Amino acid sequence: MKLKEIISRIEPVQVIGSTDVEITDVVADSRQVKKGALFVAVKGVAVDAHRFIPAVIEAGAAAVLCQEVPESPAAHVTYVVVADSSAALAWVAGDWYDRPSEKLRLVGITGTNGKTTTATLLHRLVQQLGYKAGLLSTVKNVIDRREEEAKQTTPDHLTLNRLLHEMVEAGCDYAFMEVSSHACVQHRIDGLTFAGAVFTNLTQDHLDFHKTMDEYLKAKKSFFDGLPASAFALVNVDDRNGMVMLQNCAATKRTYALRSMADYRCRVIEERIDGMSLQINGRDVEVLLTGHFNAYNLTAIAATAMMLGFDADEVLVALSRLQSADGRFQTLRAPAGYTAIVDYAHTPDALINVLDTINDLLRQGHKDAQVITVCGCGGNRDATKRPIMAHEAAKRSHKLVLTSDNPRFERPEAILADMEAGLTPEDRAHTITITDRRQAIATACLLARRGDVVLVAGKGHETYQEVEGVKHHFDDREVLRWCFSTPS
Repeated sequence: MKLKEIISRIEPVQVIGSTDVEITDVVADSRQVKKGALFVAVKGVAVDAHRFIPAVIEAGAAAVLCQEVPESPAAHVTYVVVADSSAALAWVAGDWYDRPSEKLRLVGITGTNGKTTTATLLHRLVQQLGYKAGLLSTVKNVIDRREEEAKQTTPDHLTLNRLLHEMVEAGCDYAFMEVSSHACVQHRIDGLTFAGAVFTNLTQDHLDFHKTMDEYLKAKKSFFDGLPASAFALVNVDDRNGMVMLQNCAATKRTYALRSMADYRCRVIEERIDGMSLQINGRDVEVLLTGHFNAYNLTAIAATAMMLGFDADEVLVALSRLQSADGRFQTLRAPAGYTAIVDYAHTPDALINVLDTINDLLRQGHKDAQVITVCGCGGNRDATKRPIMAHEAAKRSHKLVLTSDNPRFERPEAILADMEAGLTPEDRAHTITITDRRQAIATACLLARRGDVVLVAGKGHETYQEVEGVKHHFDDREVLRWCFSTPS
């Protein structure tokens, strides 16, 4: 493809050299540059790729898209200068992969909690209805039925468009993706054509990146601000930020709720540990997921499917067959008679929702049962939520075990000290701290008796623990199964 075709949708500040040059590849990673490639130099959070321009020219790059031209530009290389290379890369990536989002009905799901469950189950539902679909999620990326490991909630510009292109090539009609606030700020979704957008909720998270809740909100809202008139925007109006998302939004506006008046209204008739009875817009449906937070997710899923044009009755039948996404309120039964639940809850709001659901269920059928919670907080992330999570977990648990999550480049003991700072004297009376996560889970299981519930929160689907930049194999579910089979 000619360079002039690849940059046809961006407005360069300056072009040095010919745009009639043939481009063999588009890359943003200097290590991937080969002869004839276009290298896009992005100023990242940690690294400014402009420093690698001399190296990529030596490796054979034919053109460089950048914000700053080197002091001594190479005569045989074309330089395309732009105001923001990350924003430009989104459009370049779309053109390089032949604008795949225009050939799919692409729906983006954003919000603090519920993105993975909503996107994953939408993918499964549409497949149940007989259509090929793609999925881009925190857990995995799926091209029809072929799976690929996910490295980010929302992939980088080039990976995102490559995956969408592969979905088109595989014959997919629909695609569902999680849209992170980071992706919005870093322009990863610019240039994509969305058929619809879903807002789940907004609670405290990622303040290490956004600094304030207002900036976090603006990041999410920018997704809705950019929707075309041909798209739909579906928001949870029980969340006070739901209607904020619709301000300045050109798309068809629709709402869903459990408590408020909405276009798609859900009522929880009955909750059980293995499912719920719901009523969505007057229609009864039995589902295999439980908890009010899942009632919101399922309502969003049903509403999205209906807005995509699927028959309401067929949607509800398919909804009744859906099972939870990996590591989302995933239930394991212990031979000793207690229940273990693995959940990705890693924000205060998510942890509160899961524990409130467990306590509500126990009050209905096992009033003497106890809730034993194992949780921690990730390193090099928003530290302000650590004391809050510890206190909320202690308040809703009979016994609490604080432990390491993914410490990354922080000392686990320092993270746990931050969490312990949020505990009241009453909280401390039933809280213990065990840094080693395997030992913490094993201790919780030893404390559990018949009818109790052990919640292991924070990592969910993850199969690793990241320490000092190294990912070591660790799966909460595997550890629980080992505990079940080990004599106490």
